[in-house]
Amino acid sequence: MSDLLEIIKKEISGAGPITVSRYMELALAHPQFGYYMKQDPFGQDGDFITAPEISQMFGELIGIWAAVVWQGMGSPKKINLVELGPGRGTLMADCTRAAAALEEFEEAVRIYLVETSPALREMQKKTLLSPDMRMPAWRDNFDDVDEGPLIIIANEFFDALPIDQYEKSDSAWHARTIDWDSNAGAFKYTLGKKLDDESPIPSDLRIAPPGAIFEHCPVGEKIMRSIATRIKKFGGAALIIDYGHIERGIGDTLQALKNHSYFDPLLSPGEADITAHVDFSLLAHVAEDVGVNIFGPVPQGAFLSRLGLRQRADSLMLGAAKEQIEEIEGAHARLVGAEQMGTLFKVIAISSADLGVPPWAE
Repeated sequence: MSDLLEIIKKEISGAGPITVSRYMELALAHPQFGYYMKQDPFGQDGDFITAPEISQMFGELIGIWAAVVWQGMGSPKKINLVELGPGRGTLMADCTRAAAALEEFEEAVRIYLVETSPALREMQKKTLLSPDMRMPAWRDNFDDVDEGPLIIIANEFFDALPIDQYEKSDSAWHARTIDWDSNAGAFKYTLGKKLDDESPIPSDLRIAPPGAIFEHCPVGEKIMRSIATRIKKFGGAALIIDYGHIERGIGDTLQALKNHSYFDPLLSPGEADITAHVDFSLLAHVAEDVGVNIFGPVPQGAFLSRLGLRQRADSLMLGAAKEQIEEIEGAHARLVGAEQMGTLFKVIAISSADLGVPPWAE
C-alpha cells in the first residue's frame, strides 16, 4: 500500500469517514504524496494532454485575445497577466510570444503564475525563463497576486478543485463520504450525516430519486468570487476554459485518469488525476452576484474558430512538410471537433462593467 493510502486510512480511523472534497484534497495536493506535487502529469508520457500541449495555436490565440482585452481597457501602463494552474508553462509561453507582436502590451505585462506544486514550478521555470522574456512571479494563491488591473487565464483549472458530493437516500439528502472497507481492502462510498439544511442542494433539484448525486465545488465558488471582485475593483477580464455542464443538474462526474485511460478514483490515491465536471452555471451566478459582465459559456470549438484557429492553422501549413501539415490538421480537429474537445470543453469570460464584448462572443 502507498504512503498516502495509509495516511488517508489513518485519518478515517481517527475521525470517521471523510468527505469527497477531503479525499480529493489529499489525493491531489498532499504536500509530499499528492498527485500534482510530485510529478509531471502532462503529455504522451503522462496521464493526460491539455490543449496547450496539443498545439501552439491554442496559446497563441489566447495571447491575441489578452492583447485585445488590454487595448479595450485603454492600454494601461501596467497589467497583471495571471494564469491559474499553468501546467508546464506551455500556454503562457505561447500566449506571451504571440502577444509580443504588440510591443506596448509586452512592456505593460507583469506575469503571475498561481501554482502550488513544487514539481510543476520547476517545469514552468524551464519553459518560461529565457533572456527575451520577463521574469514571472509565482504565487501559491490567487489572492496573493499584487493589486491592479489584470487579465486572468484559467485553462483546466477549476475541474481539479475538490468537490463535495451529496446523495439522496429514500427520504433525505446526505453528504457522500468515503470510508475504508477492511474486508475488501479498499475505499468505498458511504452515506454520511443527513443534511439538516438542504441549502447546498438547489431547490429545483431537491426532489430527486434515491441514489441521485449532486456536486458542489465551494473552493471554486470562492475563487470565482475573488476573481470577480478583483476585476470589479481594478478592471480587467478573466477567461475560463474547462470541461463541464452549462446547467446545474444531478449526476456523478467524479473521475480519474491514469495513462490516458479512465481509472477508479478510489484506487491508489496520489497516483492518478482526479477531476469533476465544472458547473459553469455556478461560476456565472457568482460573477453576476458580484456585478461584472458575463460572456458565454460557449463551446471551445466555437470560441477558437471565432478567434481564427482555421486561419492560423492555414498560415502554419504554408510551406510545411506533409508530416507537419497532417500534425497541424490533426491538432485543429482535436481542438474544435465535436467528437473531441470542441463541445465538451466550454469557455466563459467575465469582465469589468466598462469593458466591451470580447471578440468571440455573439
